[in-house]
Amino acid sequence: MATTTATITLSSADLTGDALALSTTATLTKAGTLTGLDQTTGVSRKFFAAAQTAFNLVAAADYSAPKAHKVYIRNTSTTAGEFISVEIGSSNVSLGRLYAGDWAFLPWQGDSDIDIDTSDVNMTVEFMVISEA
Repeated sequence: MATTTATITLSSADLTGDALALSTTATLTKAGTLTGLDQTTGVSRKFFAAAQTAFNLVAAADYSAPKAHKVYIRNTSTTAGEFISVEIGSSNVSLGRLYAGDWAFLPWQGDSDIDIDTSDVNMTVEFMVISEA
């Protein structure tokens, strides 16, 4: 059985009136079970020479639904104003923007495509899907 653990740590000396130190860990499991997710696309990078609109980054047709898939997306840019818009579904509902160096780790049930828009030319997106069959 595969075991994949995700950990996020948030810390700041000046975000609130007190120091912030938060860390949480989760074992990624299949829907409704304690069995670990056992499939992955591996970490991939996609380079875009031209700005994109509604580029299909993760196709729902490639996955079964509803499941407990997880999706990682990162904007590798180092230019502060360059962003990637993350969208879901056929009507491209916006989930938000990832600016230079930003990343997202999302739960995804696999029934809607995940699309992206890029704000500029020559941008690279890093992504991975951790899934169940």
